[in-house]
Amino acid sequence: MNDMPEQDQQQPPEGGKRYWLDDIKNVNKIFVVLVIVCAGLIGADLFYHKHAVYDVENWFGFYGFYALFLSIALVLTSKVLGKFLVRDEDYYDD
Repeated sequence: MNDMPEQDQQQPPEGGKRYWLDDIKNVNKIFVVLVIVCAGLIGADLFYHKHAVYDVENWFGFYGFYALFLSIALVLTSKVLGKFLVRDEDYYDD
């Protein structure tokens, strides 16, 4: 996941203080836990009765896929808007 050599990962940052997310092992643990939780929630979608207003809400994993699609759309939209709204680096300088 990270191509940095092991010795570079263990050195503290510039300020000298290390936080628990500075260690790549902790980041990997969080990622694994999130994947397990998401898989569990998708699996739970099979075992309960939905009281849907629209038929599309009865599709397996609809809300998960809907959220994934909208988050990707949000990121892509913000990148396009960033091209139009970005200011020069020295915008506030004289």
